[in-house]
Amino acid sequence: MERLQKVIAHAGVASRRAAEKLIQAGRVEVNDQIVTELGIQVKQSDQIKVDGVPLKKEPLVYFLLNKPRGVISSAHDEKGRKTVVDIFKEAGIEERIYPIGRLDYDTTGLLLLTNDGDLTNQLMHPKFEVDKVYVAKVKGRVSNEALKTLRTGVKIDGRLTAQAKAKVVSVSDDRKHSIVRLTIHEGHYHQVKKMLKAVGNPVVKLHREEYAGLTLAGLPSAGQWRKLRPNEVKALKQL
Repeated sequence: MERLQKVIAHAGVASRRAAEKLIQAGRVEVNDQIVTELGIQVKQSDQIKVDGVPLKKEPLVYFLLNKPRGVISSAHDEKGRKTVVDIFKEAGIEERIYPIGRLDYDTTGLLLLTNDGDLTNQLMHPKFEVDKVYVAKVKGRVSNEALKTLRTGVKIDGRLTAQAKAKVVSVSDDRKHSIVRLTIHEGHYHQVKKMLKAVGNPVVKLHREEYAGLTLAGLPSAGQWRKLRPNEVKALKQL
């Protein structure tokens, strides 16, 4: 017996948290009965459907994408815009994958996609403090005081961010722009943009170059992707 949301996650339909939302929304059936209660236990022999489609267990797959600008970090988009999942569908990937976390529409860089719900929950859980490294082009020259604030915590949306690593990589000759490398382990909505705006240096461009120790080495162009190697998957699960 296993919890229904865990079975759905293992089938590659959605992460476990997203599976819980599907259940609460009445989109899941067990033996032709709609189930809305979280925590229900199911057997291997139970017939499970999501949105009327029978659950089929897929092999677990793991991908690393150099996300382009102007693509949605989602499996679906109500406005019909291109999503990161569309990139893989166009390449013939049949598994129902989804991104681990999100990058903004106009943000580029490293994004992981999988159908492994357990790994998704692990990497996104705050207690694991998974490092995310961003490089941002910002307006103005970043002061030492601003760097200190970024490192110790910035107050945004009524709360103080966790300690971060911050470094100025370069400053333009006219001092109108700077390049900043920022390492955080939180993942709140628009966090990097809000942090830099709060210290007086709004973001012009944002790129994620590293996630959980993985980099974009070998994927120099936006839109390129590759499968994770077995040792990389193992390392992620051991974080």
